[in-house]
Amino acid sequence: MAKLTGKVAVVTGASKGIGAGIAKALAAEGAAVVVNYASSKAGADTVVQAITAAGGKAIAVQGDVTKADQVQGMIDAAVKEFGRLDILVNNSGVYEFAAIEEVTEAHYRRIFDVNVLGLLLTTQAAAKHLGEGGSIINISSAATSVLMPNSAVYTGTKGAVDVITGVLANELGPRKIRVNAINPGVVETEGTHTAGVIGSDLEQGFVAQTPLGRIGRPDDIAAVAVFLASDDARWLTGERLTASGGLR
Repeated sequence: MAKLTGKVAVVTGASKGIGAGIAKALAAEGAAVVVNYASSKAGADTVVQAITAAGGKAIAVQGDVTKADQVQGMIDAAVKEFGRLDILVNNSGVYEFAAIEEVTEAHYRRIFDVNVLGLLLTTQAAAKHLGEGGSIINISSAATSVLMPNSAVYTGTKGAVDVITGVLANELGPRKIRVNAINPGVVETEGTHTAGVIGSDLEQGFVAQTPLGRIGRPDDIAAVAVFLASDDARWLTGERLTASGGLR
């Protein structure tokens, strides 16, 4: 039997990149998946089609994680369609680097609203439905240990994700709900292509600092998410698993 048979998962920001990889991997292990997207319906539909073509169950649900009513609608859709909720993956995130001289209120609020407020609102809505054995997986970043220049705001949001993960593990632990984080290193996604990282000197620099000698792929992170969502990780909560090929 697949590891997640009978489980229902919501993955935020799952129309592409790491989120899409996680949604597909959870479905391959038997979970029914809500593929959340903010704006890319076409991308989310493509992920759903890939899942259903492989024999899995999935629906695409639009929702901006910074809006409480839309978040509630996303969680309600999961419960209405599949009857329950067992797994939440807080993957929605944005990144934009700026030197300290270039940081603006708009830059700060956009990144903190999505990366931190979005996580809190989605967890708040989902926690009402999660029961014993529930798993919340927050996607953080290895940036919290690499500490790259020009990333004060972005890295600050992921530092918040790290400590929020620990707080919620303690808060929800009495209900037997586990909360863990994955801290990916550099991963090849549509986002890193668009940002010009892939094929650049920056990518080569990251590879040179990575003991396993390459940047990550979405499936590298998805495999860790499957583990954390499954009973194999039943004794793990409040943990931060750095999936970076050894990049620190």
